[in-house]
Amino acid sequence: MTRTLMGPVITEMTVPALVDSVDAADFRAVTGLNNAVCRSDTGLDDFAYTPEQLLPMWQDRTDSINRIFIARIHGEIVGAVRVRHALAEPTSAEVDIMVLPEHWGHGVEQALLDRAEQEVRALGRRVMQAWTLHETDPGVDPLMPRTGWGSVSNSPHARLLAENGFELEQVERSSAFDLHADLAPISRMLAEALAIAGDDYRVVEWTLPTPPEWRDGYAWALSRMSTDVPSGGLDVDEEIWDADRISRRDAQFVDGGQTVSVVAVQHVPTGALAAFNELVIGADPTGVTHQYCTLVLREHRGHRLGTIVKCAGILRWQEIAPRSPKITTFNAEENRPMLDINERMGFVPQAYSGAWQKRLE
Repeated sequence: MTRTLMGPVITEMTVPALVDSVDAADFRAVTGLNNAVCRSDTGLDDFAYTPEQLLPMWQDRTDSINRIFIARIHGEIVGAVRVRHALAEPTSAEVDIMVLPEHWGHGVEQALLDRAEQEVRALGRRVMQAWTLHETDPGVDPLMPRTGWGSVSNSPHARLLAENGFELEQVERSSAFDLHADLAPISRMLAEALAIAGDDYRVVEWTLPTPPEWRDGYAWALSRMSTDVPSGGLDVDEEIWDADRISRRDAQFVDGGQTVSVVAVQHVPTGALAAFNELVIGADPTGVTHQYCTLVLREHRGHRLGTIVKCAGILRWQEIAPRSPKITTFNAEENRPMLDINERMGFVPQAYSGAWQKRLE
C-alpha cells in the first residue's frame, strides 16, 4: 500500500525471511536508521541493535505485531515509523518515529506520525504511546512530566508529539555501570543483603532458554512488570504470560544470537519467584550489556531483594561476558527505591527518555 503526501511516499516494509535475503535491504536500512537516530538523540552508541538481533522478534507474530512504514523522497529513505501492538493486551499501541535531524522540518515526521495514528485507529486501540530519547542536559525550557519527577529537553521529536496531542507522562533515567570497575563493593552489598533477607529467600539463576521448572513462575513474575512497576499516567494493560509465551520470548533472544542471564530470588516457604533481574548481550562479546526487566514483586519488598538480584546478576555476568564494558538500564525517575540501589552500586546517569501518551477519541 502506497500513499503520496507532500514529498514523502510511505510504504510498508516487508519482513524478510533472512537478514541477507534479497528482500531484506529495507529491514537492514531501517535498523541502521534506528541506530543512527538513537545516537543522534543521546550521543551514545549504547542503544544500537543488529538486524540479526531484531529479526526473530519481527517474525514471531504470536504475541505482538510490529509493522514498519518507510518514508522515501525520490527513492531515498528519509524516515520510518514503527507501530507495535500486543495481541492479548487490547488498550494501547506503541509508535516510534525515526527521522534524522537533516530530514526534520520538511513534513516527513508529520506524515509518518499521521500514518501511524491512522493504523492505530484502524486497530481499534484507544491509546497511542511513544518514547523520546534525550541527552542528560535538559537545556533551556525543559519539559516536565505529569509525575513531577525529572525533565527532558524540548527536542524537535518532543515538540512534534506535544503539538499532536501527546502528553509527557513520565521520565525515565538511563544509567550505566562500569563492568571493569572494582566489584568488591558489589560483593559486600550482596553479602549484606543476603543476611537481611534471611533463610526465607534463596538465589536461583539460569541462562536462557528458561529451564522447564521455572517457566510458570517466571511467567507470573514477568506479568507483574505491568502492574508493579511505576508507570505514571500511562494506560497499561495487565499482561498475560504463561510458560508457552516464556518459551517464545526465549527463542526470540536465542535465535537472535543474544545471551540472557536471569538471576532470581525464590521465596522458600511458597516456592514463588519473588524478584528477578535480566542481563542481555548480543553476539559481540565486547558489546554493551543491557539490563532488561528487574522487579521485586510488591508483596516481597523490604527484604533487599532488589539489591540481591542486581548484585548477584553482575557477579554472575563476569563469567558470562567478561569483556563487556558496561551495563545500561532504564528506571522511572519516581522509582526512588530502585534508583537508590543503582546509585549505591555505582550506576551513573547517561541519558533520559520521555514516555508520551495520546488518548484517541
